[in-house]
Amino acid sequence: MSAATKTITGVLAGAVGLAVLLFIAPKTPSDAHKGHEHAEKKSTTASLELFLNTSEQALPQAEKDRLSEFKKTSRFDSLQAFWLKNKRPDLVAYYAEQNALKTQKTEDWVLAGERYYGSARFVKDNTELPILYQSAIRCLKTAIEKGSTESKTKIVLASCYVEGSENPMEGISLLREVEKTDSNNVQLQLAFATFSMKSGQTDKAIKRFKNVLRIDSTYLEAYLYLADIYDQEKDKPNTIKMLEVYASKTPDPTSKIEVQKYIEELKFK
Repeated sequence: MSAATKTITGVLAGAVGLAVLLFIAPKTPSDAHKGHEHAEKKSTTASLELFLNTSEQALPQAEKDRLSEFKKTSRFDSLQAFWLKNKRPDLVAYYAEQNALKTQKTEDWVLAGERYYGSARFVKDNTELPILYQSAIRCLKTAIEKGSTESKTKIVLASCYVEGSENPMEGISLLREVEKTDSNNVQLQLAFATFSMKSGQTDKAIKRFKNVLRIDSTYLEAYLYLADIYDQEKDKPNTIKMLEVYASKTPDPTSKIEVQKYIEELKFK
């Protein structure tokens, strides 16, 4: 990791983080595929329940008793709050899905899917990652089947395909479909930029981050990502330029100091 990357990562950690998102639209499955999806759903649910049971067993008795009361009355809001307090976003997502199963509301399916996707960034056991991505896909597809037409839902779903499935191109192609009708969506452009970076397509990543700034000039983190790309390309003048623009615009005094300090280091290298 370069010094610029370390500096930028640290600044981003304290700033408004990049919402790395992507999309997808469900296709009509064959009967055989439906059977596979049903089996997959049972498998991922069973796996999540294993993590849930293990976590419950590790709780102090008083907490176990409290949790038991919530479970008896199916108080899914309290169960989510309980696991949020215990810093287990994956289990918060699990109970968000249980709530969606109960209410069958489109917005609850969206919320469950987004929570599964978000929890993947905090998981400590990497064997849980595929389960979380598949669970997110399951919930978001259900939301779309129930009529959700929001670009954000499709973008998050596509991100799950790109980041956590064996069908990344399905997500990319669907992202392009979203772009046909919603090209000025910042999350869409961020998704393109992020995955261009991951695949080493730096020219495309630069173009997409510039699109982000064209659409929303207040999304200052884009300057940091551009600086990181230029730094990796050994382009010192543009690295410094992007960092200077960020430092001049950010209202965060800590970030400003950190970035300005690194700019001075770069100038004297």
